[in-house]
Amino acid sequence: MNLLHKLSRTNHDKLQQFVSITGASEKSALQALKASDWQIEAAFDVFYSQPQPKSNDPYSDMILAEGVSVLCSDLQVEPQDIVTLVLSWHMNAATACEFSREEFVGGLQALGVDSIGKLQEKLAFMRSELKDEQKFYDIYSFAFGWAKEKGQKSLALDTAIGMWQLLFAEKEWPLVNHWCDFLQDRHNKAISKDTWAQLLEFARTVNPMLSNYDAEGAWPYLIDEFVEYLYDKSVVDK
Repeated sequence: MNLLHKLSRTNHDKLQQFVSITGASEKSALQALKASDWQIEAAFDVFYSQPQPKSNDPYSDMILAEGVSVLCSDLQVEPQDIVTLVLSWHMNAATACEFSREEFVGGLQALGVDSIGKLQEKLAFMRSELKDEQKFYDIYSFAFGWAKEKGQKSLALDTAIGMWQLLFAEKEWPLVNHWCDFLQDRHNKAISKDTWAQLLEFARTVNPMLSNYDAEGAWPYLIDEFVEYLYDKSVVDK
């Protein structure tokens, strides 16, 4: 404990961040940080490369929801902030609200950061990536697998609606709320990967007044039904 009192404020903060995110003991965290000259990215590498006690816990090498929540707190963002999705995309995370060692360390390396402070400085850049057409497409495509439950092929409807509202708030698609209402009124089933992908194509290529909508096009039946729903509700003129 005396050694902890001798740490600078900056290094003490790094120690607490490291402990909170990894669940390591203060002793292990201190060893990893000192071995990496107090560079957090390198310290994660040191910590996870050390032989760990054998464990039957498949999540022993993971940063789980609590650690992700602490990370968000340190970054001063809400876990529901869309920038956490962009961060997860950079880390190529397989599942929402958790990171494997490889995902977390690899993501920090890809972003070129070695501290939580530098990662925080990258948030504005990550938000700006949503304005890039190709990157938005890539992030949108990534979000389906990231948000769905493990072992499931489809995305739960409530989750899909939440993700669409989050993503299309950035893309400013004016029909998103009508789409979500339609699904709850008429569909009420899980969302397939094909429907997820085709909706973005619809939002990108068909204008909100549907004047260039081709009823003979190869849209999934659900999107054709959505168009009829918009006509029935007089949202747009037929």
